[in-house]
Parts: sequence; structure tokens; C-alpha cells
Amino acid sequence: MQTIETKLTTQPEAVRTAGLRLPSYWTTLGWLVALLVILPIAAVVWLAFNPSENIWPHLISSVLPVYVESTLLLLAGVGALSLFIGVSTAWLVTLCNFPGRRLFEWALLLPFAIPAYVIAYIYTDLLEYAGPVQSALRDLFGWSSARDYSFPEIRSLGGAVLMLSLVLYPYVYLLARSSFLEQSINIRDASRTLGCSAWQSFFRISLPVARPAIAVGLALVAMETLNDFGTVDFFAVKSLSAGIYDAWLNMSNLGAAAQIATLMMLFVVLFIWLERTSRAKAKQFSGADRFKRLERYNLTGGKAMAASLLCLTPVFFGFIVPLAELGGMTLNHLDQFSDSRFLKQASNSFLLSSGAAIFTAMLALLLAYSQRLNPNLKGLRFAAKLAHLGYALPGAVLAIGVIIPFAAFDNTIDSWMRDTFNISTGLLLSGTPFAILFAYSVRFLAVSSGSIESSLAKVTPSMDMASRSLGANSLETLKRVHLPLIRTGLLTALLVVFVDSMKELPATLILRPFNFDTLATAVYQFASDEKIEAAAPGSLLIVLVGIIPVILLSRTITATRDAS
Repeated sequence: MQTIETKLTTQPEAVRTAGLRLPSYWTTLGWLVALLVILPIAAVVWLAFNPSENIWPHLISSVLPVYVESTLLLLAGVGALSLFIGVSTAWLVTLCNFPGRRLFEWALLLPFAIPAYVIAYIYTDLLEYAGPVQSALRDLFGWSSARDYSFPEIRSLGGAVLMLSLVLYPYVYLLARSSFLEQSINIRDASRTLGCSAWQSFFRISLPVARPAIAVGLALVAMETLNDFGTVDFFAVKSLSAGIYDAWLNMSNLGAAAQIATLMMLFVVLFIWLERTSRAKAKQFSGADRFKRLERYNLTGGKAMAASLLCLTPVFFGFIVPLAELGGMTLNHLDQFSDSRFLKQASNSFLLSSGAAIFTAMLALLLAYSQRLNPNLKGLRFAAKLAHLGYALPGAVLAIGVIIPFAAFDNTIDSWMRDTFNISTGLLLSGTPFAILFAYSVRFLAVSSGSIESSLAKVTPSMDMASRSLGANSLETLKRVHLPLIRTGLLTALLVVFVDSMKELPATLILRPFNFDTLATAVYQFASDEKIEAAAPGSLLIVLVGIIPVILLSRTITATRDAS
């Protein structure tokens, strides 16, 4: 028995999973999923180098420098502000005691639930000339017009930086706090015995150790900033994302849109490379005190008040104010909840998001189980990595990549049917809800895969062996053994993809069929028409749905260590 157990712990995973032999269809399906995901990428690159009308020289000499400059400034501003808010608050709630710490642990994640374009619409309504803030200031100081005082313009690059930072800093906060929770207490205590103050210990020990996690958070912030369209469009910021929309829908030049999209993909590749490079040689291992109770610094007096204020500020402006405004506006438009048009938009959102969640979970499960059956297949592991690239694609880029092959397919089928049967098939894929569903699945496959793969990895290989010894094949083993055991991870994947799909704007706005709206596109249309209050009910519904994964995230990181 001892010999058998030793072999099971030393043999490759393929042997430990009961010697299962990978059926050819698992490999084929794994590669098929990967090819479906990289199809939009290949389509964008192909059209960028083979446009029907090459206006690349014109783009370079006219609008492209403006797009690049605005995008770089936006990335730098959002990255710096998110870094400051995320790291400082994560360190405070993890390693310090001050009033409200237990509340802020999870409250600092709440801005995650609010899409950037929603918070942009709310603060525009609050801070514009006719809004309540400037009106109150004029009444208070007796000013009669804008010439009597100076007030920052919210609809500007600086305003976009602030709005995006308020909802994206949780990426940095989440990963930084997880890293701080996992760090060795003994190392920190050793630094204190050598004469380091709390701040010196933070800068010399905690921050360098957390740098790889923070780099991942910043990379996610950068990619989400690139993906944003609603905020930059509403604030008239000429970013690359807005440039794609303008080139395609306003200038009717798909080739130019593909060329700008290719440039955006280069930005994404650069961020991924920088993030990997920054932590290439950084290896961390858990110490013996991994689950030791944390001993925090006790802050008192002014320091405690400053810590509470610092943590309260992003929560107040990033969640409490927007939620209160949405609630107040919604009370004035309760009739929308019974309006047939609103109900149709909500129905479209829920059906698309549900379909994307289910389809994406199926693809993720297929990829994860294929690798479990035989992880020694390098080709299959490579295919799985390719399939995760979709999350790095901004929604506008993904929309371009989806429409090109879908339109080519529709045109080919329609031409053949016309020539053969004199029948027009019309749009079968492009210009249909299926195109949106496919885009959602490609973009959020990595999110779903992460949850499912981690759950599947916790299932002991002896389960596979027991199932096979009872005569079950690989498919029966999946249905009867693995699915019940990974139910929590599967439900988490379904929920997160559902919420992300509800909030997705750029891909939905570009790919939606004529006269087809979701809550996100309806909110965008109302805001574009300066009808902010009319956008409130839809925005509030999106926010309330988005709170669910925030609760899950908070419970996950809090359970990392006994930090009470």
C-alpha cells in the first residue's frame, strides 16, 4: 500500500488521474474553443493590414496622435490614482486598528458594483453649471454667473481620470490586501526589532513583497481603462476606444477601426508584458506563520481619524453618493419599472447575460476538464492559454473582431442561397443577439475559467480512479462526480460572468441589432441625450446586480486569514 501511495504522489498528474487516456474529442473540443476565442483577434489583425481603403497615413497625420496622447494621459492618471487609493487603504485595513476598520474591509469593494459610465453621468449631473453643487455655491456667495467664480470642468480628461479611478481602484485594493494578508508576520516583526517604524516597515518590507500582486492589479486597471467607452465618450475625451467607435459608425470605415483596434491590442500586449516582467523573478513562499493571527498597529488620535477619513473618501464618493443619487432620481421615475420598453430592455439584458454565463461556463468547464484528463498534452495547455486572451481585449476591439468573420459568413451564405435558390438568408450571425452573446463569452471566458479550474483542482484524483473502477467513462465521471463537487465554483463563475455581461457597454453598443437595447445601452442613450434622471432606474438595477459579486469577493479575501 505504501508503494502505491508513493507512486501516486510522484507520478505525473495524467497517471494520478487513474491513468485516464484523453479521448481525441476532448483535444479537438479544447482546440476548437481556443480557435473561437482567437478568431476575433486574427480578424482584426487581418483587416488592419488588408483594408478596403487604407487611411492609415491620414490617421497618423490627423487624429491618431490625439488618440494616443489622450489614452496615455488617461492610463497614467487612472493608474497613479488607483495605485494610491488601493494600496494605502489595503494596508490600513489589513495591518492597522482604527475606527470603522471592520466596515471598510468590505465597503472599499463596493465601488466595484458601479460601472464607470454610470458614475460619470451622476457626477456630471451634480457638478455641471445647472447642477445642485454650483447652484448652491452661487446662492451661498451671491454669484450671478460663471464669470464670477472658477469651477473645475467635470467633462474633461481630468474628470474622466477621477471617475474611472473611483470604480477601478478596487482591483489594486483587492490584490494588495490579499498579498498583505498572506505575508509573514515574523519578517515584519523582525524589521521592527531592527528599528524600523511602521511606515518604514511598510515601504521596506510589505510594499516590495506585495509588488507582484499590485502589478497585476494595475494591469487590470489599465485594461479596463482601455475598455471604457461610455465615460470617455460622454466627457469628449479622444481616446483610442472612442476613436474606434468614431471610425466605424461615424466614418463608416471598418478598416480604419481595425487599424486603431490593432494599436489598442499593442497597448494590451505591452501591459501584459510589463506585468509579467515586473514579477518574473519575484517568488514568494508561505511561511510557518501563514495562518497566525495578525497583530495590528493601534492608531489613535489624529492618525486614527486620518485613516478613517482616507478609507471613507473613496467609499463615499465612489458608492454612497452615486447610490443615493440613483435612488433619489429613481423615485421620480418609478413608472419606468412598468413601462414595456424598460421591461424589454431589462429582459434583453437578463437573457443575454444568462446565456453568456451558461455558455461561458460550459466552455470553461470543457477546457478545465480536458486539461485534468491529461495535462501532459502541451498543445492542449497552450490552447487553454490562448482561450484566456479574450479578457485582455477591450470591448470595442472585440466587437470589430466578431463582426468581420460573422459578416463574411453571412455574405457567403446569402450569396450562395441567392445564386442557388434565389432566396436571401439575410443576417444569420452578424446584426443578431448571437453576436453579442459570442462577444461576451470570448471576453469573460478567462473569468469563468479561473473559478472553475481552481474548484476542479481541489477534487482529489482518487475520485477519478474510483469512478473509472466502477465502469464510468470520462463524461459520466464529469457529470456524476465532478459537477456536484465543484458546484460552488461553477455557481461563482456563472454569477460573475452574468454581472460583467450586464455592465458591458462597448461591445453591446456596436454589435446590437437595430432597435435592440439592453439596460447598459439604454442608460448610455439617455445620458447622451442629457436625460440623466431617465437613465437612473436602469443604472440602479445594474448597480444592485453588481453588488452580489462584491459580497463574494469580500468573503473570499477575508477568509484568507484569521484577521478579526
